[in-house]
Amino acid sequence: MNVAMPPKKTLTAKNLEALGVERLAELLIEIGDTNAAVKRRLRFELAGAQSPTEVAREIRKRLKVIARARSFVDWQNRRGLVEDLQTQRRAIVDHVGKTDPKEALDLMWGFMALASSIFARCDDSSGTVIDIFHEAVNDLGRLAEVAKGDTTELADRAFQALLDNDYGQFDHLIPILSAALGDAGLEHLKQRFLALSKEPVIKLAEHERRKIGWSTDGPIYEDEVANRHRVHVIDIALRDIADAQGDVDAFIAQYDPEKRKVSRIAAEIAERLLAAGRAAEALKALEAAEHRRSGWPEFEWEDARIAALDALERSNDAQSARWSCFERFLSERHLRDYLKRLPDFEDIEAENGALDYAENFANFSAALMFLASWPAVDRAAKLVLARAEELNGDHYELLSPIANALADKHPLAATVALRAMIEICLDRARSSRYKHAARHFQECASLASSIAEFGKWETHETFAARIRGKHGKKSSFWGLVT
Repeated sequence: MNVAMPPKKTLTAKNLEALGVERLAELLIEIGDTNAAVKRRLRFELAGAQSPTEVAREIRKRLKVIARARSFVDWQNRRGLVEDLQTQRRAIVDHVGKTDPKEALDLMWGFMALASSIFARCDDSSGTVIDIFHEAVNDLGRLAEVAKGDTTELADRAFQALLDNDYGQFDHLIPILSAALGDAGLEHLKQRFLALSKEPVIKLAEHERRKIGWSTDGPIYEDEVANRHRVHVIDIALRDIADAQGDVDAFIAQYDPEKRKVSRIAAEIAERLLAAGRAAEALKALEAAEHRRSGWPEFEWEDARIAALDALERSNDAQSARWSCFERFLSERHLRDYLKRLPDFEDIEAENGALDYAENFANFSAALMFLASWPAVDRAAKLVLARAEELNGDHYELLSPIANALADKHPLAATVALRAMIEICLDRARSSRYKHAARHFQECASLASSIAEFGKWETHETFAARIRGKHGKKSSFWGLVT
């Protein structure tokens, strides 16, 4: 069998080798002169050819330059900063980390120290820069495990980092470092945060306080914000440490009795109690929760309660809870979990009953979304035609995919959904959506030939004439209709 060779002009390593070492070196120098990122990469490669120590020296020099920079980086020139940061991060991991993990770990801490100064002068509305620092935190965890350094020193660095976590750059640091910290490091870190929690709050005299804003309760003071932030950092850190140590009771202790009644927090507590084999306590914690938003789905709490009932071998109660989630919220996931636990053949009857229930659900949009995603396309079409007056053409993110799903077998129902979106767009002069409305109009025209009987609905010709008579002056819409 003959294998086709790539053309000689194709950029492959083999083809480039044919240029020769000298010519390739000239090209790289030429490219490096016009691309700073490439130039830095080449320097790292040259330094790496000498020794990891040389690479580390180059990285430290570059980190100092980045730290001294003061110019603002907007979204238009953010790419250069991103490439520079990624080059440094990868050089630390790939060039230094493989031969000297301790040095690489120290360099990565230095890299993370750049965060505050960078975010103070950078537009990171896209989240691209913070993602690099989150990658670097993961690198810290891997390097710390390999370096096997002093766990007390590592805990002290983590402690200070979390206090300086002004931009969220060190989020999830404790779980990431937990393996490297080990029992001794985690305990040292815990004691440092406990000691900090016992330090008295510094109260400034009124004339020393700095107002930084206003709320409905009055002025907001800088020292108040700082004190609240400190408490928040301590609470999160102690909860993360408790999780890392597998200490459920210490985790629970971070919440006062009133906060434990918040359904989300009750669910977090229950999950940990269940993992520790304490199902009865988990259920008790869940049942003590207060549901302050009646009728609003709290699936974390619902799922934790179902898991607790299953763990206690209360299968019938767990099934009732799954069905209740379906009944109240048309939760597809809970219905599927309910059905797969039924005996053979009973599940078919139960599914049909559930779909009947969904068709008559009070919230039309929820019912339509459920039937379309189940999928029960025939029932979704029936619902559209039976309750067309409840169609909200503003919900195009729901109606557009449903119209597509109905088009093949239920063209009339698809047309009714499309018309709802067209009419609200034109009635409210939503010019930004005219191109979508025009497409929907053309889809209606295409579907018309597949509809044998319009019944009480207007034919496409009648609909088009009415729309043109009502909105004939909207030339920017009609210009899009071909």
